[in-house]
Amino acid sequence: MAEWYEQSFGEDYLLVYKHRDFQGAYQEVQKMISWLKLPQGSSVLDLCCGMGRHSLALADAGYQVTGVDLSGVLLREAHAADPEGRVSWHQGDMRAVPLDESFDAVVNLFTSFGYFEKDEEQLKVLKEIYRLLKPGGRFIIDYLNPAYVAAHLVPHSSREDEGNWIEEHRVIEDGFVKKQIAIRSSESAATAEAAAGLDPITGEESVRVYHERVKLYPYEKFRALLEQAGLTVEQVHGSYNEDQYIEEASPRMIFVGMRA
Repeated sequence: MAEWYEQSFGEDYLLVYKHRDFQGAYQEVQKMISWLKLPQGSSVLDLCCGMGRHSLALADAGYQVTGVDLSGVLLREAHAADPEGRVSWHQGDMRAVPLDESFDAVVNLFTSFGYFEKDEEQLKVLKEIYRLLKPGGRFIIDYLNPAYVAAHLVPHSSREDEGNWIEEHRVIEDGFVKKQIAIRSSESAATAEAAAGLDPITGEESVRVYHERVKLYPYEKFRALLEQAGLTVEQVHGSYNEDQYIEEASPRMIFVGMRA
């Protein structure tokens, strides 16, 4: 049976998360540049690059950028947004990145971490970041803040978008924050049944269901994992506004550091 992350980052992901725009990525990259303190021309790996928003912003800022992601659909979008081929795109698992070169920096953004059941699997990702960094190379890992998630969790939300009804259910359970996404087609030209959200062949409601699951690592546990992988933390920000991380108030835990 396929893991959730092998199923969820497909065509419907582009619909559910289309509000993540390129303009926001450019603003976030400006902050990252000030944290990394690397000269233009430095090599940067965007690990779990998705559709390439941050990779392209980094390339525009003068860096030599490589993007890696598991999803063929998201990489297709990245290629389409990069007709000049400014970024080197690769498909691969973040636990075993199919690259041999080393980089001046590795970034892992918007909670592209904590996808796996066991701590040992998450540690493989961090050890890959260590392997892919040059000695003294720098990293940014942008992860959710578990305390903030617990305090601000919205159990249910729904909306209509592009003729689809999207429902999202969220729960914290067994040390994970879990989301179920159900998408129902609310209009179709095929038949009256399909227009009512019914499958035109079976007459049953046509629903596409996806699951997301991220393991919740409190600050001290996450920092211990980083140190176990040989990564030294220098700064922790609570958001891209560069504010200091505060456990009960910050929406993010953005770790900035270097390979020991």
